[in-house]
Amino acid sequence: MFENVSRRQFVTGSAALALGLGLVGCGGNGGGESSGASGIKVGVMGPHTGDNSSYGLACLNGAQLYFKQLNADGGVNGKQIEAVVYDTKGDATEAVNAYNRLVQEDGVTGIVGSVLTGPTIAVAQASVADNMPCVTPSATAADVVTYGSNYFRACVTDPEQGRVMAHFASEQGYKNVATLYLSGSDYSEGVNAAFCEEAEALGITITTQQSYAEGDVDFKAQLTNIIATSPDAILVPNYYQDDGMIVNQARGQGYDKVFLGVDGWSGIYGGSENYADAANLHDCYYCCAFSSSNESETATKFVSDYEAEYGEAPTNFCALGYDAAMVLAAGLTAAEEAGLEAGTDEYKQAVIDGIAAGTVDGVTGSISYEGTGDPVKSSLIITFAEDGTEETFQVLEA
Repeated sequence: MFENVSRRQFVTGSAALALGLGLVGCGGNGGGESSGASGIKVGVMGPHTGDNSSYGLACLNGAQLYFKQLNADGGVNGKQIEAVVYDTKGDATEAVNAYNRLVQEDGVTGIVGSVLTGPTIAVAQASVADNMPCVTPSATAADVVTYGSNYFRACVTDPEQGRVMAHFASEQGYKNVATLYLSGSDYSEGVNAAFCEEAEALGITITTQQSYAEGDVDFKAQLTNIIATSPDAILVPNYYQDDGMIVNQARGQGYDKVFLGVDGWSGIYGGSENYADAANLHDCYYCCAFSSSNESETATKFVSDYEAEYGEAPTNFCALGYDAAMVLAAGLTAAEEAGLEAGTDEYKQAVIDGIAAGTVDGVTGSISYEGTGDPVKSSLIITFAEDGTEETFQVLEA
Protein backbone atom coordinates (compact mmCIF):
# COMPACT_ATOMS: atom_id res chain seq x y z
CA MET A 1 0.00 0.00 0.00
CA PHE A 2 1.90 2.96 -1.22
CA GLU A 3 1.16 6.57 -1.85
CA ASN A 4 4.09 7.87 -3.82
CA VAL A 5 6.64 5.10 -4.32
CA SER A 6 6.83 2.85 -7.35
CA ARG A 7 7.78 -0.82 -7.06
CA ARG A 8 11.02 -0.24 -8.97
CA GLN A 9 12.01 2.55 -6.63
CA PHE A 10 11.36 0.34 -3.61
CA VAL A 11 13.49 -2.49 -4.99
CA THR A 12 16.32 -0.14 -5.95
CA GLY A 13 16.20 1.72 -2.66
CA SER A 14 16.12 -1.47 -0.64
CA ALA A 15 19.12 -2.89 -2.46
CA ALA A 16 21.13 0.28 -1.97
CA LEU A 17 20.32 0.48 1.70
CA ALA A 18 21.12 -3.20 2.17
CA LEU A 19 24.62 -2.55 0.89
CA GLY A 20 25.00 0.33 3.32
CA LEU A 21 23.89 -1.85 6.23
CA GLY A 22 25.90 -4.88 5.28
CA LEU A 23 22.62 -6.80 5.09
CA VAL A 24 22.42 -10.37 3.97
CA GLY A 25 20.24 -10.73 0.87
CA CYS A 26 16.98 -12.59 0.41
CA GLY A 27 18.71 -15.94 0.27
CA GLY A 28 20.11 -15.63 3.78
CA ASN A 29 23.73 -16.32 4.60
CA GLY A 30 23.45 -19.99 5.45
CA GLY A 31 26.48 -19.62 7.68
CA GLY A 32 24.88 -20.47 11.00
CA GLU A 33 27.01 -17.93 12.87
CA SER A 34 24.91 -16.31 15.60
CA SER A 35 25.05 -12.82 17.03
CA GLY A 36 28.33 -12.15 18.70
CA ALA A 37 30.53 -9.58 20.39
CA SER A 38 30.53 -7.12 17.50
CA GLY A 39 27.08 -7.52 15.98
CA ILE A 40 23.49 -8.51 16.59
CA LYS A 41 21.69 -10.43 13.88
CA VAL A 42 18.00 -9.80 13.30
CA GLY A 43 15.68 -11.13 10.63
CA VAL A 44 13.46 -9.06 8.37
CA MET A 45 10.86 -11.02 6.41
CA GLY A 46 7.96 -10.19 4.16
CA PRO A 47 6.66 -10.43 0.58
CA HIS A 48 9.28 -8.71 -1.56
CA THR A 49 8.14 -10.27 -4.84
CA GLY A 50 4.71 -11.25 -6.13
CA ASP A 51 1.29 -9.68 -5.91
CA ASN A 52 1.75 -8.40 -2.36
CA SER A 53 5.31 -7.14 -2.70
CA SER A 54 4.24 -3.52 -2.29
CA TYR A 55 3.36 -4.13 1.35
CA GLY A 56 6.52 -6.07 2.15
CA LEU A 57 8.87 -3.68 0.41
CA ALA A 58 7.33 -0.71 2.20
CA CYS A 59 7.85 -2.36 5.59
CA LEU A 60 11.36 -3.48 4.57
CA ASN A 61 12.40 0.03 3.58
CA GLY A 62 11.16 1.46 6.87
CA ALA A 63 12.93 -1.20 8.94
CA GLN A 64 16.18 -0.81 7.02
CA LEU A 65 16.13 2.94 7.46
CA TYR A 66 15.72 2.60 11.21
CA PHE A 67 18.55 0.07 11.53
CA LYS A 68 20.82 2.25 9.40
CA GLN A 69 20.18 5.25 11.65
CA LEU A 70 20.58 3.13 14.79
CA ASN A 71 23.94 1.81 13.60
CA ALA A 72 25.09 5.35 12.77
CA ASP A 73 24.28 6.30 16.36
CA GLY A 74 26.40 3.49 17.75
CA GLY A 75 24.05 0.54 17.45
CA VAL A 76 22.79 -1.39 20.47
CA ASN A 77 25.21 -1.35 23.39
CA GLY A 78 27.98 -0.61 20.91
CA LYS A 79 27.02 -3.51 18.64
CA GLN A 80 25.93 -3.04 15.04
CA ILE A 81 22.64 -4.50 13.82
CA GLU A 82 23.12 -7.05 11.03
CA ALA A 83 19.79 -7.62 9.28
CA VAL A 84 19.17 -10.85 7.38
CA VAL A 85 16.41 -10.35 4.79
CA TYR A 86 14.13 -13.06 3.41
CA ASP A 87 11.39 -12.87 0.80
CA THR A 88 8.32 -14.84 1.90
CA LYS A 89 6.53 -14.22 -1.43
CA GLY A 90 3.33 -13.72 0.57
CA ASP A 91 3.11 -17.48 1.23
CA ALA A 92 2.73 -19.12 4.64
CA THR A 93 4.96 -22.09 3.80
CA GLU A 94 7.68 -19.80 2.43
CA ALA A 95 7.39 -17.70 5.60
CA VAL A 96 7.90 -20.70 7.89
CA ASN A 97 10.84 -21.87 5.78
CA ALA A 98 12.37 -18.40 6.07
CA TYR A 99 11.76 -18.40 9.80
CA ASN A 100 13.49 -21.77 10.21
CA ARG A 101 16.51 -20.57 8.24
CA LEU A 102 16.73 -17.39 10.28
CA VAL A 103 16.70 -19.32 13.54
CA GLN A 104 18.59 -22.50 12.67
CA GLU A 105 21.13 -21.21 10.14
CA ASP A 106 21.49 -17.47 10.61
CA GLY A 107 21.34 -17.28 14.40
CA VAL A 108 19.10 -14.23 14.68
CA THR A 109 18.05 -12.86 18.05
CA GLY A 110 14.77 -11.32 16.89
CA ILE A 111 12.63 -10.85 13.79
CA VAL A 112 10.76 -7.98 12.16
CA GLY A 113 7.87 -9.63 10.32
CA SER A 114 6.11 -11.11 8.73
CA VAL A 115 3.81 -8.63 6.95
CA LEU A 116 0.62 -10.30 5.75
CA THR A 117 -1.75 -11.98 8.21
CA GLY A 118 -1.62 -15.58 6.90
CA PRO A 119 2.18 -15.92 6.78
CA THR A 120 2.50 -14.07 10.08
CA ILE A 121 0.14 -16.45 11.85
CA ALA A 122 2.15 -19.39 10.49
CA VAL A 123 5.38 -17.84 11.78
CA ALA A 124 3.78 -16.96 15.11
CA GLN A 125 2.76 -20.59 15.61
CA ALA A 126 6.23 -21.84 14.68
CA SER A 127 8.01 -19.31 16.88
CA VAL A 128 6.36 -20.26 20.16
CA ALA A 129 8.59 -23.29 20.78
CA ASP A 130 11.70 -21.13 20.29
CA ASN A 131 10.31 -18.17 22.27
CA MET A 132 11.75 -16.03 19.47
CA PRO A 133 11.03 -12.27 19.85
CA CYS A 134 9.07 -11.11 16.80
CA VAL A 135 7.40 -7.83 15.84
CA THR A 136 5.08 -7.66 12.85
CA PRO A 137 4.69 -4.21 11.33
CA SER A 138 1.29 -4.80 9.76
CA ALA A 139 -0.47 -8.14 10.39
CA THR A 140 -3.78 -6.96 11.81
CA ALA A 141 -5.87 -10.10 12.39
CA ALA A 142 -6.87 -10.40 16.04
CA ASP A 143 -5.28 -13.80 16.71
CA VAL A 144 -1.78 -13.04 15.38
CA VAL A 145 -0.40 -12.36 18.88
CA THR A 146 -2.38 -14.99 20.77
CA TYR A 147 -0.11 -18.00 20.28
CA GLY A 148 2.65 -16.93 22.64
CA SER A 149 3.96 -13.94 24.59
CA ASN A 150 6.90 -13.61 22.17
CA TYR A 151 4.89 -11.97 19.35
CA PHE A 152 4.10 -8.25 19.14
CA ARG A 153 2.74 -5.92 16.49
CA ALA A 154 3.26 -2.26 15.66
CA CYS A 155 -0.19 -1.84 14.06
CA VAL A 156 -3.68 -1.89 15.52
CA THR A 157 -5.99 -4.85 14.94
CA ASP A 158 -8.75 -5.32 12.39
CA PRO A 159 -11.47 -5.19 15.08
CA GLU A 160 -9.99 -2.01 16.54
CA GLN A 161 -10.00 -0.34 13.13
CA GLY A 162 -13.63 -1.33 12.68
CA ARG A 163 -14.55 0.13 16.06
CA VAL A 164 -12.62 3.33 15.35
CA MET A 165 -14.52 3.90 12.13
CA ALA A 166 -17.85 3.12 13.78
CA HIS A 167 -17.20 5.81 16.37
CA PHE A 168 -16.09 8.20 13.66
CA ALA A 169 -19.31 7.54 11.74
CA SER A 170 -21.34 8.19 14.87
CA GLU A 171 -19.48 11.42 15.64
CA GLN A 172 -20.05 12.61 12.07
CA GLY A 173 -23.78 11.99 12.41
CA TYR A 174 -24.14 9.18 9.88
CA LYS A 175 -27.37 7.39 10.80
CA ASN A 176 -27.49 4.78 8.06
CA VAL A 177 -24.41 2.96 6.77
CA ALA A 178 -23.96 0.13 4.26
CA THR A 179 -20.89 -2.05 3.82
CA LEU A 180 -19.16 -3.78 0.89
CA TYR A 181 -16.39 -6.23 1.81
CA LEU A 182 -14.27 -8.99 0.29
CA SER A 183 -15.73 -12.40 1.14
CA GLY A 184 -13.21 -14.90 2.47
CA SER A 185 -10.71 -12.24 3.56
CA ASP A 186 -9.85 -12.35 7.26
CA TYR A 187 -8.93 -8.68 7.02
CA SER A 188 -12.07 -7.40 5.31
CA GLU A 189 -14.48 -9.66 7.17
CA GLY A 190 -12.87 -8.90 10.53
CA VAL A 191 -13.11 -5.15 10.08
CA ASN A 192 -16.63 -5.39 8.69
CA ALA A 193 -17.93 -7.50 11.58
CA ALA A 194 -16.41 -5.26 14.23
CA PHE A 195 -17.68 -2.12 12.53
CA CYS A 196 -21.24 -3.41 12.22
CA GLU A 197 -21.37 -4.61 15.83
CA GLU A 198 -20.03 -1.34 17.21
CA ALA A 199 -22.08 0.83 14.85
CA GLU A 200 -25.33 -0.85 15.84
CA ALA A 201 -24.44 -0.43 19.51
CA LEU A 202 -24.01 3.28 18.80
CA GLY A 203 -27.45 3.53 17.21
CA ILE A 204 -26.37 3.40 13.55
CA THR A 205 -28.53 1.35 11.20
CA ILE A 206 -26.64 -1.02 8.91
CA THR A 207 -28.81 -0.83 5.82
CA THR A 208 -27.17 -3.75 4.00
CA GLN A 209 -23.97 -5.79 4.02
CA GLN A 210 -22.83 -6.71 0.52
CA SER A 211 -19.84 -8.88 -0.38
CA TYR A 212 -17.80 -9.73 -3.46
CA ALA A 213 -15.34 -12.46 -4.45
CA GLU A 214 -11.60 -12.34 -4.93
CA GLY A 215 -10.80 -11.10 -8.44
CA ASP A 216 -14.09 -9.32 -9.03
CA VAL A 217 -13.78 -6.05 -10.94
CA ASP A 218 -17.45 -5.23 -11.53
CA PHE A 219 -19.28 -4.07 -8.39
CA LYS A 220 -22.31 -2.52 -10.04
CA ALA A 221 -24.80 -5.11 -8.77
CA GLN A 222 -23.69 -4.73 -5.16
CA LEU A 223 -23.58 -0.94 -5.46
CA THR A 224 -27.08 -0.86 -6.95
CA ASN A 225 -28.36 -2.78 -3.93
CA ILE A 226 -26.47 -0.48 -1.56
CA ILE A 227 -27.53 2.79 -3.16
CA ALA A 228 -31.18 1.64 -3.06
CA THR A 229 -30.98 1.73 0.76
CA SER A 230 -29.97 5.44 0.74
CA PRO A 231 -27.01 5.16 3.13
CA ASP A 232 -25.30 8.24 4.56
CA ALA A 233 -21.98 6.39 4.16
CA ILE A 234 -20.56 3.17 2.75
CA LEU A 235 -17.82 1.24 4.56
CA VAL A 236 -15.40 -0.51 2.17
CA PRO A 237 -12.79 -2.21 4.42
CA ASN A 238 -10.66 -3.74 1.68
CA TYR A 239 -7.36 -3.09 -0.10
CA TYR A 240 -6.78 -0.04 -2.22
CA GLN A 241 -6.97 -1.71 -5.62
CA ASP A 242 -10.53 -2.93 -5.03
CA ASP A 243 -11.59 0.15 -3.09
CA GLY A 244 -10.48 2.42 -5.90
CA MET A 245 -12.65 0.55 -8.39
CA ILE A 246 -15.57 0.57 -5.97
CA VAL A 247 -15.36 4.32 -5.40
CA ASN A 248 -15.07 5.09 -9.12
CA GLN A 249 -18.00 2.84 -10.02
CA ALA A 250 -20.18 4.18 -7.20
CA ARG A 251 -19.58 7.77 -8.30
CA GLY A 252 -20.43 6.68 -11.82
CA GLN A 253 -23.75 5.37 -10.51
CA GLY A 254 -24.50 8.71 -8.92
CA TYR A 255 -23.53 8.04 -5.30
CA ASP A 256 -22.12 11.34 -4.01
CA LYS A 257 -22.01 10.73 -0.27
CA VAL A 258 -19.39 9.39 2.12
CA PHE A 259 -17.03 6.43 1.88
CA LEU A 260 -15.29 5.00 4.94
CA GLY A 261 -12.24 2.75 4.98
CA VAL A 262 -9.34 1.43 7.01
CA ASP A 263 -5.59 1.15 6.47
CA GLY A 264 -6.00 -0.88 3.28
CA TRP A 265 -6.88 2.44 1.63
CA SER A 266 -3.31 3.70 2.01
CA GLY A 267 -2.00 4.13 -1.53
CA ILE A 268 -5.36 4.48 -3.27
CA TYR A 269 -4.08 7.64 -4.95
CA GLY A 270 -0.55 8.58 -6.00
CA GLY A 271 2.59 6.66 -6.82
CA SER A 272 2.88 4.61 -9.98
CA GLU A 273 -0.88 4.25 -10.39
CA ASN A 274 -4.00 6.05 -9.20
CA TYR A 275 -6.61 3.49 -8.20
CA ALA A 276 -9.34 6.12 -7.76
CA ASP A 277 -9.88 9.42 -9.54
CA ALA A 278 -8.98 12.43 -7.42
CA ALA A 279 -12.41 13.97 -8.02
CA ASN A 280 -14.06 10.82 -6.67
CA LEU A 281 -12.18 10.87 -3.36
CA HIS A 282 -14.15 13.76 -1.90
CA ASP A 283 -15.99 12.72 1.27
CA CYS A 284 -13.75 9.68 1.73
CA TYR A 285 -12.18 8.95 5.12
CA TYR A 286 -10.04 6.11 6.40
CA CYS A 287 -8.09 5.32 9.56
CA CYS A 288 -4.43 4.36 9.66
CA ALA A 289 -1.33 4.74 11.79
CA PHE A 290 0.60 7.24 9.69
CA SER A 291 0.35 9.71 6.85
CA SER A 292 3.02 11.99 5.45
CA SER A 293 0.48 14.79 5.91
CA ASN A 294 0.78 14.46 9.70
CA GLU A 295 2.54 17.61 10.93
CA SER A 296 3.91 16.30 14.23
CA GLU A 297 7.63 16.90 14.76
CA THR A 298 8.42 13.17 14.81
CA ALA A 299 6.44 12.44 11.65
CA THR A 300 7.92 15.43 9.84
CA LYS A 301 11.47 14.31 10.60
CA PHE A 302 10.72 10.78 9.46
CA VAL A 303 9.29 12.07 6.19
CA SER A 304 12.40 14.18 5.64
CA ASP A 305 14.76 11.30 6.45
CA TYR A 306 12.84 8.86 4.29
CA GLU A 307 12.71 11.22 1.33
CA ALA A 308 16.45 11.82 1.64
CA GLU A 309 17.08 8.05 1.60
CA TYR A 310 14.60 6.95 -1.04
CA GLY A 311 13.61 10.08 -2.96
CA GLU A 312 9.90 9.59 -2.26
CA ALA A 313 7.48 10.27 0.59
CA PRO A 314 6.81 7.36 2.99
CA THR A 315 3.42 5.82 3.54
CA ASN A 316 1.69 4.04 6.39
CA PHE A 317 3.54 0.75 5.85
CA CYS A 318 6.95 2.36 5.58
CA ALA A 319 6.32 3.99 8.96
CA LEU A 320 5.07 0.75 10.51
CA GLY A 321 8.21 -1.07 9.34
CA TYR A 322 10.32 1.66 10.93
CA ASP A 323 8.43 1.44 14.21
CA ALA A 324 8.50 -2.37 14.30
CA ALA A 325 12.29 -2.21 14.00
CA MET A 326 12.36 0.38 16.78
CA VAL A 327 10.26 -1.82 19.06
CA LEU A 328 12.53 -4.82 18.50
CA ALA A 329 15.63 -2.69 19.09
CA ALA A 330 14.22 -1.53 22.42
CA GLY A 331 13.94 -5.15 23.52
CA LEU A 332 17.46 -5.93 22.30
CA THR A 333 18.75 -2.95 24.27
CA ALA A 334 17.17 -4.33 27.47
CA ALA A 335 18.82 -7.72 26.95
CA GLU A 336 22.20 -6.20 26.12
CA GLU A 337 22.13 -3.90 29.13
CA ALA A 338 21.43 -6.93 31.31
CA GLY A 339 24.73 -8.41 30.11
CA LEU A 340 23.16 -11.58 28.74
CA GLU A 341 24.62 -13.78 26.00
CA ALA A 342 22.85 -13.50 22.65
CA GLY A 343 21.10 -16.66 21.55
CA THR A 344 20.43 -17.98 25.03
CA ASP A 345 16.95 -18.55 26.39
CA GLU A 346 17.59 -15.85 28.99
CA TYR A 347 18.54 -13.35 26.31
CA LYS A 348 15.40 -13.99 24.25
CA GLN A 349 13.19 -13.68 27.30
CA ALA A 350 14.88 -10.42 28.25
CA VAL A 351 14.14 -9.04 24.77
CA ILE A 352 10.48 -10.02 25.14
CA ASP A 353 10.26 -8.57 28.64
CA GLY A 354 11.94 -5.37 27.47
CA ILE A 355 9.39 -4.88 24.70
CA ALA A 356 6.45 -5.71 26.97
CA ALA A 357 7.53 -3.29 29.69
CA GLY A 358 8.83 -0.46 27.54
CA THR A 359 7.50 2.45 25.55
CA VAL A 360 8.91 3.75 22.28
CA ASP A 361 8.14 7.07 20.66
CA GLY A 362 7.58 5.86 17.13
CA VAL A 363 6.75 7.80 14.01
CA THR A 364 3.22 6.37 14.20
CA GLY A 365 2.90 7.58 17.79
CA SER A 366 3.88 6.39 21.24
CA ILE A 367 3.78 2.57 21.41
CA SER A 368 3.45 0.53 24.58
CA TYR A 369 2.05 -2.87 25.52
CA GLU A 370 -0.29 -3.64 28.39
CA GLY A 371 -0.29 -7.38 28.91
CA THR A 372 -0.65 -8.46 25.28
CA GLY A 373 1.22 -8.08 22.02
CA ASP A 374 -1.27 -5.46 20.86
CA PRO A 375 0.01 -1.89 21.05
CA VAL A 376 -1.60 1.00 22.85
CA LYS A 377 -1.27 3.83 20.36
CA SER A 378 -3.02 6.64 18.53
CA SER A 379 -4.69 6.53 15.11
CA LEU A 380 -5.27 9.04 12.33
CA ILE A 381 -8.34 9.76 10.25
CA ILE A 382 -7.22 10.62 6.72
CA THR A 383 -9.18 12.41 4.00
CA PHE A 384 -8.27 13.76 0.56
CA ALA A 385 -7.69 17.19 -0.95
CA GLU A 386 -9.19 18.14 -4.32
CA ASP A 387 -6.05 16.95 -6.12
CA GLY A 388 -6.18 13.55 -4.41
CA THR A 389 -3.38 14.13 -1.91
CA GLU A 390 -3.94 12.94 1.63
CA GLU A 391 -4.79 15.28 4.48
CA THR A 392 -4.89 14.48 8.19
CA PHE A 393 -8.49 15.08 9.24
CA GLN A 394 -8.27 14.01 12.87
CA VAL A 395 -5.80 12.54 15.39
CA LEU A 396 -7.35 9.97 17.74
CA GLU A 397 -5.28 9.58 20.87
CA ALA A 398 -4.92 6.17 22.53
